[in-house]
Amino acid sequence: MEFRGAYTALSTPFANGEIDETAYRDFIEWQIEQGIDGLVPCGTTGEAATLTHEEQGRVIKICVEQAKGRVQVVAGAGSNSTKEAIALTQMAKDAGADAALQITPYYNKPTPGGLVEHFKAIAAEVSMPFVIYNVPGRTGLNLLPAHLKMIVDAVPETVAVKEATGDLNQAAQVIEQCGKNFNLLSGDDFTVLPLLAVGGVGVISVVSNIMPKAMSDMCKAFFNKDHETALDLSLKMAPVNRAMFMETNPIPVKTSLSIMGIFKDAQFRLPIVPLQDENKPKLKSVLKTAGIL
Repeated sequence: MEFRGAYTALSTPFANGEIDETAYRDFIEWQIEQGIDGLVPCGTTGEAATLTHEEQGRVIKICVEQAKGRVQVVAGAGSNSTKEAIALTQMAKDAGADAALQITPYYNKPTPGGLVEHFKAIAAEVSMPFVIYNVPGRTGLNLLPAHLKMIVDAVPETVAVKEATGDLNQAAQVIEQCGKNFNLLSGDDFTVLPLLAVGGVGVISVVSNIMPKAMSDMCKAFFNKDHETALDLSLKMAPVNRAMFMETNPIPVKTSLSIMGIFKDAQFRLPIVPLQDENKPKLKSVLKTAGIL
């Protein structure tokens, strides 16, 4: 299975503490209209950590239904519990997702052998394409390229990695270890363009929640060898990328969606709290300068 271009790690709108299905469907439709290449419900940006399993299944189903096969849907389905990851992956498959985003088990800090057995166990119960998610800043574990190769060799379902270390040397080694046909996706908006240059094929992005066209166009420009346009778009997004991490993701991006009028307001579930008041003018200023407002 091939992944190519910009995939949005979708933010999940809430209303009165519950999933706002109408706003979510409208948001997905806007993303597709703006030219996004794929959608990723129930990732970190989608606040999957505070969704119940029932809610997670519903969010994925809504996304698949609304996408109507026009773009790929890569559903967040990982867990630090292998048994739980199997159940979530089955839910993603039943909903019709094209692939499952599988985070490396957080907190447990398994050995390389444990990682292999974790993904083998999921694939044995639910066979579908896997995108392995390497984000050591949240999991406490860095999936090194040699260990990723062990997983790829043992689990044929492993077709891609979302590499969120921001380490271009490590990203380049993924291609060296796993081959040029392996799907290397950026999970770090700051380094998308250079990651494409070392063999990457796209990005699972935070900033494309609010700038889907710019991120998609940048990837397309690079693939079309229009490197000047790609660089111009990368530079345009750079200050917005920084703003999206002025506080813990997804606080700034969901606040931005509210400011833009795409979400009615920016509701979060504890322990995530709203953007600090002193940061709101800074965020609005960045959005205005970028032409988003």
